[in-house]
Amino acid sequence: MNRLSELRHWARCSPHPAAALLRGLRHRARGWTLPAPRLLVRPYLWVFLALRGTVFFLRRVLVAEPLLKAYCTRVGRGVTAGVHVPWVQGNGELVLGDHVHISGKLGVTFAASFCARPRLEIGDYSDIAHDTRFVVGREIRIGRHVQIAGGVTLRDSGGHPADPARRQSGAAPDPADVRPVVVHDNVWIGSGALLLPGSCIGEGAIVSAHAVVSGNVAPYTIVAGNPARRIGNVPPPEPQTSASRTSGWLRKPRGLALRP
Repeated sequence: MNRLSELRHWARCSPHPAAALLRGLRHRARGWTLPAPRLLVRPYLWVFLALRGTVFFLRRVLVAEPLLKAYCTRVGRGVTAGVHVPWVQGNGELVLGDHVHISGKLGVTFAASFCARPRLEIGDYSDIAHDTRFVVGREIRIGRHVQIAGGVTLRDSGGHPADPARRQSGAAPDPADVRPVVVHDNVWIGSGALLLPGSCIGEGAIVSAHAVVSGNVAPYTIVAGNPARRIGNVPPPEPQTSASRTSGWLRKPRGLALRP
C-alpha cells in the first residue's frame, strides 16, 4: 500500500518525463467522451426510461406497498407508496387513513419504554415525502390533507433524559418529557423541519423549511426559524355555498398574507 501511495505521489509531482507523460495521458482520458448522435441516443434514452419505469412500478406494487401495509395496524383504501420499503423499528400501532401517499423513504421508531403500544396515525389524503422520520414514544397524530415535505422529523420524545448522570447510566427520559405531537388538518410542513415533543400545529398552518417547533402553532399562521416564530398568516377558507362548490375549481388561489 505504501508503494502504491509513493508511486501515485511520484506520478503527480515528479518532473521526470515519464511522470509528465502519465499526467498528460490522465488529463486526456478524463476529457475523452463518446459521440452521442441524437438519432441514436434518444431511442436509447426511451428504452432506459421504459425499463426503469417498469422496474419501479413492480418494486412499488409487489414489494414496497405490500410491506408497508403489513406493518399497519389499520390501513385505509387507496394507500400508495414509492419504491422504498419503510424502516420500522419497535412495536406500535401504525394507522393509515384513506389515500395516504408515502412518496419516499419512511422511518418510524416506536419506543416502547413509555407505553405498551405507541401510536402513529396519519389521516386521509395526507402526503408524506422522502426521508420523513417519526420517533413515537406515546402518540403522534397527523390530520387529513397534510403535506409533509422531505427530511422532516417529528418526535414526541427527546430519546434521552436531561440529567447527565442519568444519560450516562442509560436511563430512559422522564415520562413527563414524552408529550404527544399533533398536526391538524390542511397543514403544510416544509423541508427539514423539526417538530419536538408537545408540538401542536393548528389547522391550515404552514411550517417553513428547517423551522424548529416546540410548542403550539396557531391555525392559519406561517412560522419559521429556530425557535419557530410567526412570520405571517394564511387566509382561512371562505364558507362554501353550493354554487361555489360547483365552480370552485375556476377560482384563482388566494395568496399568503405575510407580515411586513
